[in-house]
Amino acid sequence: MALGGRGVMLAAFALVLWLGAVGAQGQLQVGYYSHSCPRAEEIVREEIEKALKDDEGVGADLLRMLFHDCFVRGCDGSIFLDSTKTSKAEKDAKINLELEGFEIIDAVKKKLEAACKGVVSCADLLAFAARDAVVHYGGIHYRVPSGRKDGRISVESDADILPSPNSKLAKLTDLFISKGLSQQDLVVLSGAHTVGIAHCDAFEKRLDSQDPTLDRKYARALRKQCPAKSNNTVSMDPHTPHKFDNHYYRLVLRNRGLFTSDHTLLSTPSTAFQVNQLASNYKRFQLKFAASIVKMSAIGVLTGYPGEVRTNCRRVN
Repeated sequence: MALGGRGVMLAAFALVLWLGAVGAQGQLQVGYYSHSCPRAEEIVREEIEKALKDDEGVGADLLRMLFHDCFVRGCDGSIFLDSTKTSKAEKDAKINLELEGFEIIDAVKKKLEAACKGVVSCADLLAFAARDAVVHYGGIHYRVPSGRKDGRISVESDADILPSPNSKLAKLTDLFISKGLSQQDLVVLSGAHTVGIAHCDAFEKRLDSQDPTLDRKYARALRKQCPAKSNNTVSMDPHTPHKFDNHYYRLVLRNRGLFTSDHTLLSTPSTAFQVNQLASNYKRFQLKFAASIVKMSAIGVLTGYPGEVRTNCRRVN
């Protein structure tokens, strides 16, 4: 089928972004700190392990934090910057208010600064931390190209681009394409919902409207966990909430995906086929996820001016 005018524009825009991403990945490199800070990744891994022993669920926040950072202004650590007296930062946008783990990033950064002052960026720290969270939950270890610099700008309204749990496939696909990613990346990266929790208000519309695409038995269980006017939390994968497996896709196939944005992955034959493939092949999911998150982690990276290496992730130097 030929693309319409909008499709042509999107495809052209995606090509430009994809070429930019390829260029960015070319500038990033695995082992970037092997000489300037040889223990950088080891320090991050050790601190993330300590943090997850205290609060096993916070690793899912680190994964979400990476997504929210990369899709707003690129993977530049702008999600960490605090608001100032004159402007509100991304972390204070409504969609980011429930994110946890900023104090963990502070602790890791403090260790990195003690070992190698002014060397390891906050943007790279987050990419390493997200990888280490995946590994902690049982996912495969993947190599993270690094060399990102930190941005100096963080604006609350820029986070408006981030999709809501009620987003449909077309909107999600357009967003991913605009960032140089594909619809397949969308399906694969949605698998991050195999770990973590969600507040009831993120899916209450599905319960209030008695959404026919939501399994009835599952809906009844959710209503018990989410009584009216409460904002309790539920596990996105109630069976294996702290395991990075492909059970999420099996839930989606059974109409037990928690969000509209989960169920919408079944709305076309192509995406439904991908969900089936990932649901039936654990190794395929692990390998595809690793490839897609590395690709996502190269969106709009800064590798020189106007970037910097922040000594404190919460404020510019």
